Amino acid sequence: MSSRQPPGKALALPQDGDVTQLEAHVRSRLTGRGRDLQLVRRGDGLILRGRARTYYAKQLAQHAVMQASTLALLANEIEVS
Repeated sequence: MSSRQPPGKALALPQDGDVTQLEAHVRSRLTGRGRDLQLVRRGDGLILRGRARTYYAKQLAQHAVMQASTLALLANEIEVS
């Protein structure tokens, strides 16, 4: 099973276990440019945490979450270092 979602298809994430699937999707989009990536579910939204090598990688992670999930991205707490 591929972790890529076709355009227009979003993960509903009804359960916390599905956050793991979304994390794997985001990691595949970053291709090694992120570390310690973690998605935390807060109510009806998500918080993105981890480290990235560049601001571009941080932005890629954010857009991957926004494209693949119907839940709102409440915060992008990825540290660039």
